[in-house]
Amino acid sequence: MDARRVGAYYEGSGTCVFTVWAPLIEALALHIHAPHEKLIPLEKDSHGYWSARVHESVPGMRYSYRVSHAVERPDPASFFQPEGVHQPSAVIDHLHYAWSDTHWQGIPLEDMIIYELHAGMFTPEGTCAGIITKLDYLLDLGINTIELMPVAQFPGGRNWGYDGTYPFAVQNSYGGPDGLKQLVDACHAKGIAVILDVVYNHSGPEGNYLRDFGPYFTQKYKTPWGDALNFDDAYSYGVRNYFIQNMLYWFREYHIDGLRLDAIHGIFDMSAKHILRELAEGAAALSHDTNRTRYLIAESDLNDVRIIEPRERGGYGLHAQWSDDFHHSVHTLLTAEKTGYYEDFGLTADLATALQSGFVYSGKYSPHRKRYHGNSSALVPAYRFVVSIQNHDQIGNRMLGERLCHLISFEAAKLAAGILICSLNIPLFFMGEEWAANSPFLYFVSHTDPALVNSVRQGRKEEFRSFGWKEDPPDPQSEETFRASQLVWKELSEEKHKVMFDFYRQLITYRKEISAFREWDKRKIKIEYDEKKKIICLERGDRTSSVYAIMNLTDKKNEVNQHSITGRMAKVIDSADVRYSGPGSSAPETIDGRQRIEINPFAFILYKGNRSRVQGSRFTVKKKRPCSSFRPLTNSR
Repeated sequence: MDARRVGAYYEGSGTCVFTVWAPLIEALALHIHAPHEKLIPLEKDSHGYWSARVHESVPGMRYSYRVSHAVERPDPASFFQPEGVHQPSAVIDHLHYAWSDTHWQGIPLEDMIIYELHAGMFTPEGTCAGIITKLDYLLDLGINTIELMPVAQFPGGRNWGYDGTYPFAVQNSYGGPDGLKQLVDACHAKGIAVILDVVYNHSGPEGNYLRDFGPYFTQKYKTPWGDALNFDDAYSYGVRNYFIQNMLYWFREYHIDGLRLDAIHGIFDMSAKHILRELAEGAAALSHDTNRTRYLIAESDLNDVRIIEPRERGGYGLHAQWSDDFHHSVHTLLTAEKTGYYEDFGLTADLATALQSGFVYSGKYSPHRKRYHGNSSALVPAYRFVVSIQNHDQIGNRMLGERLCHLISFEAAKLAAGILICSLNIPLFFMGEEWAANSPFLYFVSHTDPALVNSVRQGRKEEFRSFGWKEDPPDPQSEETFRASQLVWKELSEEKHKVMFDFYRQLITYRKEISAFREWDKRKIKIEYDEKKKIICLERGDRTSSVYAIMNLTDKKNEVNQHSITGRMAKVIDSADVRYSGPGSSAPETIDGRQRIEINPFAFILYKGNRSRVQGSRFTVKKKRPCSSFRPLTNSR
């Protein structure tokens, strides 16, 4: 397959190469608007790529394409849209940016502590420059990786980012190309990796001119967002190359460390080589050539390990994927919600399974889907999954955008954080979660087409009916909705929020400093649970240390009378401690397996031992009635 760069690549000395894929049109001309207007015919090759090398080019030069002697359109691979989605594109000089991260080697996937944020909402400035001012704050919290929600150019100045229509162009209101480069460079200087959320399953509705250039879409499949992108139909080679080049573009030109691939279950491809596998091959080749790993992390609701299985074993070879089963297990136990997809969860056994092996639905029947769902992740290394107790989807797709701390008590919110830290998987935090932010995270847009705005409003109402919410949701087009969702940083000076921040910071510190948390062998974890009491006890360890966590998932005080731990352990944190605004801890300071442990309602307790004496399959799941169907997950898939 031809690997052709698309877009306008400035080569220096006043020369720029323009390339666009448009296999079916009869004529294509480059229209330079400024500084001197001219029309330059492009030449077409046998694969439908039109190109021209133009001298007397300058960075910032505005241009568009005249398609079939008729309509004017921005570059479908535009690197910058300074005046928005409908106006001309601009030439960007990627060649001469003064990077300072020459010696940056990245953060290994298994060491990542991820913080998801929205560039327009994270700070009052709503820009990449604003994020830079908060990097020391993130370091103090313990974060070493940020994940940016999509920054591809979208209509207007307010959007989650998933309505982007120019996947190569950094949103103008965020600071454009230089703004993102400065952010990445500043992150690397402070030892922080950057993951970027990209959307390869659909394109936004406004400013989407891809159809004017070629068969980017197919009617063979339908997605929740309309026609699917054409990854396996006639002329799909050009579409596949477009997105492969986009992936490489973020890695090469912006030094991005990893990409989060949005909703890959909306990518349809029946080719012999799936587009995800081809993306993984491209990322692997670049990583090899540059001696630095670039990561691909999928969002998927398929519960299919094929996505992250090695290519030599028939998998697609992506590095990791999100696992929503963990979130759903925690959420249902703490909120008691059972509508929509939450009807599949609610047992303590579900959370024990998620903690032990990953997927809860690994081939069993799903009442919500009315079918069998998933395959087993028991033998997949734990660091190949990213888990959270809240993220932009799980908050923003609620009608009122409630965070988890708005739905449960302060004590239960601390418990949820403790559960996340104890997970074998890679933890992800959503901005503001660490201080129990008061602001919601609502869905918002700023489209200019009245018919489209109305369609979005109606679509949101219909979506919420499946969850039994009958009221009208906040208007996504309203600026008030946007403003209500911005983080209010002054909250950090208030006692409740300071306490939660300190609790999160301490948990993250233990996650990074206690070596037992860096043992990824699933055989070296023991989980016991009691479905009636709704208690989970978890032990994990390595050669030098072990940790023992007790989680009380009810609003009643409970006791743990029988527990088999690997030696003497000292308590390092109890969410019920008065230090964390709790009712006061009643758990012993040290344990050796003989003590009765009292645990407060919705409390999380963590003990630490200096050495683990348990090896290999000694760590298993111990089932307790009435959940007799829950079995150890150590011997087979």
